[in-house]
Amino acid sequence: MTLPVFLELVEFKAKTASVLPFFIGICYSWYNYGSIHLGYVVLYFIAMLIFNMAVDILDNYNDYHHATEVHDYKEKTNIIGREQLSLPFVFRLMIGMIVVSAVMGIVLAYFVGWPLFWMGLYCYLIGIFYSSGPRPLSSLPLGEFFSGFTMGFMISLICVYLNTYETFQWNSATLGGIFLIALPNTLWIANLMLANNICDLEEDENNNRYTLVHYLGKSQGLRLFVLLNIIAFVAILTAVVLHLAPWTMLLTFLVLPFVWKQTKLFMHKQIKRETFVCAVKILAVGACAQVISFAIGLIL
Repeated sequence: MTLPVFLELVEFKAKTASVLPFFIGICYSWYNYGSIHLGYVVLYFIAMLIFNMAVDILDNYNDYHHATEVHDYKEKTNIIGREQLSLPFVFRLMIGMIVVSAVMGIVLAYFVGWPLFWMGLYCYLIGIFYSSGPRPLSSLPLGEFFSGFTMGFMISLICVYLNTYETFQWNSATLGGIFLIALPNTLWIANLMLANNICDLEEDENNNRYTLVHYLGKSQGLRLFVLLNIIAFVAILTAVVLHLAPWTMLLTFLVLPFVWKQTKLFMHKQIKRETFVCAVKILAVGACAQVISFAIGLIL
């Protein structure tokens, strides 16, 4: 397997959804607690990235197994079939990466406390059953919630916990602050799933996949897409007003015209190969702007 094939198999280009919530957690830890445990967070970052790549391999593996012969998906679209990868090898690679990341997580939990173990276990269960089992989470009405909450909030929460485990308080003020600072990422990641389900509505219904959009309808789904983008920016403003982040994070509003443009494009047309990328761009640009503007405030 060549490096380009491996990077496509693990969908390396899509790692924005996990990397940026991590960096938001780093910024929040330093700004509010003045604490960074570099060794722990580097180990966590590596374990998180390995598991995230394993989950993407699992997605491709399941897609290959569940695909029909219609449109030659197995042979021409799925990376496993297109590159004629060995299924046993792909499976062993995936299991190996899951085991390695899990061992790293258990070692971390030994040093910083078992709350990390339970948070990590939740993330592993969501990651594995998101596309696996008789009723994958991605096919249920709560798919948007689980993807956004797990990758947006939980990644940031674990990062803050690792940096402050000696004094971390499990109370509403602590969790509420982390939730608020992670909310933009949480909503933009959820919107990624929502946009995907809006584009795939008819196909999903034909395959007995009843996602949130099935129950809301496409028009209400599009309204929700707009609403989540609005709430994301309200959360950024609120975090600054409550002094949970420096004033420089308001610079994120500079990308608001871009986000609105992409939102309008998606509202106008919901064709996966043409406009799903709008949700991807909103997540990438919005989350990057939040991290960079937060980091600027730490430097000034």
